[in-house]
Amino acid sequence: MYNNDELIEKEQNKYLNNAKEFIGNPQKLKDLLNKVIHKATERKGYLGDAWDKLQLFVDLVRAYSKGEYKDVQPSTIVTIIGALLYFISPIDLVPDFIIGLGLFDDAAVIGFTLKKLSKELDQFKQWKSSNTNTLENPLD
Repeated sequence: MYNNDELIEKEQNKYLNNAKEFIGNPQKLKDLLNKVIHKATERKGYLGDAWDKLQLFVDLVRAYSKGEYKDVQPSTIVTIIGALLYFISPIDLVPDFIIGLGLFDDAAVIGFTLKKLSKELDQFKQWKSSNTNTLENPLD
């Protein structure tokens, strides 16, 4: 059967084909980021550590889409968009309407994505810390 990482990756992969449609479509990407921020803000108390990870994902996708940050593989952006799509989907492994548990799988996908892409995300964090004035509003 599946171990936890395999199950999470299998679930996330369902969203990767859709994620590719967002590359090169700034309005679609902006709408996605708005939905992510809205849902994350609404459920911040349930997200724990996933809150900061989501913000990092949003900042990276935004900086990449605006051409501000280019030191990342397009496949990394697609993977992150896939995780964000999974996060906003109300119907996934554990449906979001199940209070307390509904975000558990979302947080697991976010954590799995962070672990999988840790090197590139660490590089982005370093870049971000030296370019904070360009990243004031993640939804611009």
